[in-house]
Amino acid sequence: MTLAIQPLAGLRDAYGRVARDLRVSLTDRCNLRCSYCMPAEGLAWLPGRTILTDDEIIRLVRIAVERLGVDTIRFTGGEPLLRPGLAGIIAAVRRLATADGTPPGTALTTNGIGLDARIDELRAAGLQRVNISLDSLDRQRYAALARRDRLPEVLAGLAAAEAAELRPVKVNTVVMRGVNEDDVLPLAEFCLERGYELRFIEQMPLGPRHGWDRSSMVPAEEVLGRLQQHYRLVPLPGRGAAPSEDWQVLDGDGRPRGRIGVIASVTRPFCGACDRTRLTADGQVRNCLFARTETDLRTPLRDGAGDLELAELWQGAHLTKARGHGIDDPGFEQPERTMSSIGG
Repeated sequence: MTLAIQPLAGLRDAYGRVARDLRVSLTDRCNLRCSYCMPAEGLAWLPGRTILTDDEIIRLVRIAVERLGVDTIRFTGGEPLLRPGLAGIIAAVRRLATADGTPPGTALTTNGIGLDARIDELRAAGLQRVNISLDSLDRQRYAALARRDRLPEVLAGLAAAEAAELRPVKVNTVVMRGVNEDDVLPLAEFCLERGYELRFIEQMPLGPRHGWDRSSMVPAEEVLGRLQQHYRLVPLPGRGAAPSEDWQVLDGDGRPRGRIGVIASVTRPFCGACDRTRLTADGQVRNCLFARTETDLRTPLRDGAGDLELAELWQGAHLTKARGHGIDDPGFEQPERTMSSIGG
């Protein structure tokens, strides 16, 4: 007889928030050098021996799902498509069962480069949703931002995701003052015409050290103002714990054309409803994107810790989650890790 696994109380923090969404970074490596993410010369990548193996990732995700109540898994990087075992990891995760007996939801955040070549295996493995980063439709501007001339490959990845029916295909855009503000309306029209859901993201202090300047960040209200000059936007209810505030875009006759969202992490933080926990590629639990501390699961895992011990460590780490990210606090300090190392 197989005994049912007894779950813990879940990932509840001191403010009553419960984490059900796990962001798993599969690698810190990336094939772009986006200016808001890393320096032009790149970063010193994590040593290979410190990176969790495929089996170690699957085990930790299983613990999160079976013992800690997680029901949604988003794979991130760096660039997760650089992980050779990505399809196998997704397939293993989809074989798990959440508290209600269904498989966990699976999503991928990617720059889209090479997605067209892997889309069939990822879809067959159980990938359900995809978010693709696209900061400009102008090839020269894209190349300047990403420091790589790869726009055609990104567009091929978007088309492949749509053809594979990973709907809704979501597009993430970081808007920076004096850099790509002119792309707001072209990107909106591009996505509306194709049925993609575009989300504009405020630039956050997670790039190269001391490289973030609040004055260069284009706030959500300014982006919405640009959109409202050309579209009628109706706010959509039911945001819940989602980071994006969404609007229905209507045409001149009042018919819906699609959805556009903004993720105003800086000017309208949504920390009070946060339901996320994070696992880095080297096996560290982070209870917030901006956390200054981490909890090591890799070492006890490799030293033979059981599932319950690892779950309790994770639970304890989450209990210390701060009330908010504190970007506006006088003593705010940017995390030592950049976004590519933390995982988006």
